[in-house]
Amino acid sequence: MNAKTMKPLAVIGAGVAVTAAALAASVLQGAPASGTMAGSGMSTGVTITAATAVSAQQIPAAVPSIKGPAPLPLEEQGLPG
Repeated sequence: MNAKTMKPLAVIGAGVAVTAAALAASVLQGAPASGTMAGSGMSTGVTITAATAVSAQQIPAAVPSIKGPAPLPLEEQGLPG
C-alpha cells in the first residue's frame, strides 16, 4: 500500500475509534442502579408546594369602542345622494 491509500484509511480508522469511545462513554455514564442510593436517605432536591387554583378571571376582556363597521373617511364616501 502506498501513502495515497493509507491516509484516507487512517482518517476513517481514527473516526471509528472516536465514535466508539463516545458511544462507550455515553453508555457507561448512564443512571446508577436504583439499589446504590436507595438506603442512603439522600434527597433529590425536588420541592413540592401546594397551591390553590385561581377561580376568578384576573384580566378583563377587551371591549371595542365602535360597534359595527367604522364610517368611511370623507374622501372615500363618494358623491352625496
